[in-house]
Amino acid sequence: MFRIDLNCDLGESFGRYRLGEQEEILKYVTSANIACGFHGGDPTVMRETVKLAIANGVKVGAHPGLPDLNGFGRREMNITPQEAYDMIIYQVGALQGFLTIFNESMQHVKPHGALYNMAAKNPAIAEAIAQAIYDISPSIVLFGLSGSELTKAGQKMGLQTAHEVFADRTYQQDGFLTSRQCPNALITDKEQAVHQVVKMIKEGKVLSEQQIPVLLQADTVCIHGDGEHAVEFVKHIYTRLTEHQISVRSIKEG
Repeated sequence: MFRIDLNCDLGESFGRYRLGEQEEILKYVTSANIACGFHGGDPTVMRETVKLAIANGVKVGAHPGLPDLNGFGRREMNITPQEAYDMIIYQVGALQGFLTIFNESMQHVKPHGALYNMAAKNPAIAEAIAQAIYDISPSIVLFGLSGSELTKAGQKMGLQTAHEVFADRTYQQDGFLTSRQCPNALITDKEQAVHQVVKMIKEGKVLSEQQIPVLLQADTVCIHGDGEHAVEFVKHIYTRLTEHQISVRSIKEG
């Protein structure tokens, strides 16, 4: 039987600004990537989101990004590998504190936005991130774009590494995601998203924007929680996956 982890970026509200309906989304995902304050999130939001995830039986991971609230962490910055390492240590450590008070362990780390994309292509940044996670705890799973420099770095470091694919994003023939600056970057049709996800899980391939099949590995599927119809979207994906006899379970669940 095929299986997949469903992950979602959550806890990205901060102060008076609210993003997403995470209480409903947490009913359908198996892993939560919780923002750590740099691109979104704040201490109170982090604590509340950790508590909600645990209450829903959802595994918790850190979602560290670049220090850019205004750009939501989606604008590249010219950082060094050492700076990338320090950013990961700082943000993962912050979330770990909240997990500790709930006596819960951290399942994974998934970089956010521009940091994620930079690590997918830049071996030095990827290795710095993998090293930081390993130094915190070798038992933490590293989530990275399927077949990217980040997953390669994690595997080389000896970390359990989850190859991530996307339900609501289109792909290019090189295996990378279509830039959000392009008009066709996002998939909003629910059935198109389902078709893409099922193909990635069962066939290990995705059809690129150039109509070329691209091979990939699918261990976890990202569902974005800040979309206009995020709850409806994630519920539909979850339901249709089960109809396709695909078991939805967290990465570390047996």
